[in-house]
Amino acid sequence: ALGAQVITVRNDAANLQDLEQLQPSHLVISPGPCTPNEAGISMQAIKHFCGKIPILGVCLGHQSIGQVFGGKIVRAQQVMHGKSSLVSHQDQGVFAGLPRQFSVVRYHSLAIERASLPESLSVTAQTEDGEIMGVRHRELPIEGVQFHPESIDTEHGMAMLDRFLKH
Repeated sequence: ALGAQVITVRNDAANLQDLEQLQPSHLVISPGPCTPNEAGISMQAIKHFCGKIPILGVCLGHQSIGQVFGGKIVRAQQVMHGKSSLVSHQDQGVFAGLPRQFSVVRYHSLAIERASLPESLSVTAQTEDGEIMGVRHRELPIEGVQFHPESIDTEHGMAMLDRFLKH
């Protein structure tokens, strides 16, 4: 719908050479069950492509970004499976120009621990109770969102994905 050619590669069925051969212009590290440690080549891909192409992490991909740069992944304040929450944001990156607060759909039981958030990442969005819902690298084109912008029930999700593709 946004005009991008999308190639889906399973994180447990490819290696970095496979990804390199695709010559991606952007990389989305997608959701999934488990923790970043069990997410196939997701963290390796973030390390390999960081600074080369824009990277967006969604849910598990967001957590993987947090862990790659030194954050700790912990149990979320609340388990959220198919539930909506209001998020507030800092009007940066994929959130630029969007209403300052909107509803998103969440499917997760883990989150990036705020106390261990590395200096290289800034919080770009959060819930009313302070759970981190968005991070952005301070120098590289890397962002993560804990919620699901691809869900029809997430407000402004397509606009967020469009902003990422135009990065």
